[in-house]
Amino acid sequence: MRPTDRPVCAVIFDLDGTLLDTLEDLTAAVNFALRSCGHPERSTDEVRAFIGNGVTRLMQRAAPPNLPEDAWQRCFDAFQTYYLAHLTDRTRPYPGILPLLDALRLRGVKTAVVSNKLHAGVVGLCRSFFGDRLTCVFGVEAETERKPAPVTALRAMQAMGSSRSNTLFVGDSAVDVQTARNAGLPCVGVSWGFRTREELERAGAVAVIDRPAQLLDLL
Repeated sequence: MRPTDRPVCAVIFDLDGTLLDTLEDLTAAVNFALRSCGHPERSTDEVRAFIGNGVTRLMQRAAPPNLPEDAWQRCFDAFQTYYLAHLTDRTRPYPGILPLLDALRLRGVKTAVVSNKLHAGVVGLCRSFFGDRLTCVFGVEAETERKPAPVTALRAMQAMGSSRSNTLFVGDSAVDVQTARNAGLPCVGVSWGFRTREELERAGAVAVIDRPAQLLDLL
């Protein structure tokens, strides 16, 4: 199935679970923060389930319920400090991602990242792993920018000089599908990320791919 009958000249990618496998470093940062504040740690599977709505929501879900605001803030600050210092300890691009980005560039397709991570983290990760392959990257600097709000997706299209008629969104979660819908874009889901094929299909992804190279067949 083609996600659109029109040529695609730009692709917006989610980051965590789509381009990069960040789960181990996120889990390490969550557990460092919880341990530092005297709270029980979380399993990798629990952290996986908490990811998708940004690091604030991640830590709200990971921390014990009903923490006083000042206690939760100390936990979040510990997470943020640790994570920004350990962004690339175990994080790596998924197999096939770098060849996909290179193939898209050879085709003249511009690429962007739109993530619910803090903007500084997005910039650092993309610079470390993708070099100059991406046209632009957008993380979160204000609550109103968090997906599924379309704010950063619309900014990415503006930066790439693309439009709704020739831009595709690619992500691994229902949040990404909803973001694309709110921005007026079709969304292709990826099955190798943090969520299931069933979640993506229920959310309304126009297609779900199992390998990065399959995206080229949809364009």
